[in-house]
Amino acid sequence: MSAALDLAQLMDAVADAIVVCDKAGAIALWNPAAERMFGFTPDEAMGQSLDIIIPERQRQRHWDGYHETMRTGVTRYGTTLLRVPAIHKDGHALSIAFTVALLVSEAGVPTHIVSVIRDETARWKEERDLRKRLADAETQMKAASQA
Repeated sequence: MSAALDLAQLMDAVADAIVVCDKAGAIALWNPAAERMFGFTPDEAMGQSLDIIIPERQRQRHWDGYHETMRTGVTRYGTTLLRVPAIHKDGHALSIAFTVALLVSEAGVPTHIVSVIRDETARWKEERDLRKRLADAETQMKAASQA
């Protein structure tokens, strides 16, 4: 006999941030990993717009996509990672990757969007540094071959 699944315990235990927003984009669920990642407590985040973690320059594009997804009930990011910049409560930049799931009413109308988010800032910085080192090495090789 299996024990009942404790969803609250699951939400608290996972390492990835889980953020659920309503049709208008207000935060309806903010797990402990979201707090660790973005710096906002659940009390600070709940009911707020996702703008608290979206850089200003990304907001229009985000909201266009968000509202289109809610209107159509279709997302490209159910199984494909979306990688975007984000911001922490203290203002420092993050690089995040996430997938999206839609929650729907009994009539099949989207009611909420669930995002499962991973902080990829360290990986992004490592890749940026490697690209810079590669470009520097190529420049040095080119200069040496022309000498």
